Amino acid sequence: MCLKTDILSTRRTAKLFYINTGEKQKMSKNANSQKEVSNKLMKGLLDLIILQFLSNQPMHGYQVITKLRKNFGVYFGPSTIYPLLNTLEKKGLVNSVWNMNSDRPRKIYSLTNNGQNMLNFTEESLNLICRKISAQTKTELTSEHSVQTSIGIIAKRDKSTPTSRLAFQMR
Repeated sequence: MCLKTDILSTRRTAKLFYINTGEKQKMSKNANSQKEVSNKLMKGLLDLIILQFLSNQPMHGYQVITKLRKNFGVYFGPSTIYPLLNTLEKKGLVNSVWNMNSDRPRKIYSLTNNGQNMLNFTEESLNLICRKISAQTKTELTSEHSVQTSIGIIAKRDKSTPTSRLAFQMR
């Protein structure tokens, strides 16, 4: 008797485990795909994110690395950040000055006027893109709603024909 109960209990537990892990896998896949999109955006906009950080305060490279990790949960190492900071400096978007007053000499980066202009332009461009996407989505929803409303009106006018019944049922 005790053995049968244990087997039944184990089967129920296993069944629940497979059901739950299936759900967890779906949730995990969704979370992974969201994280993947977030990472792609981060990589594509990394220079702009750094410019945004520097617009708030001057920073050294390691501060940029830790702030990225804190704010976005993504680790970009020194082999990514320092060459990018050097590229931004060559483009005239940031300036650097060596700070010899701390325990270790650190190169402090700050945003230039050109960097601020680039940041403002990019922010305006991204906002425009978001507004266009939002407007497109609203237009699609409005047109979809008007089609559904039209189908409903047609169905209400003449319920005797098979097509209007079908249209009425689609609504």
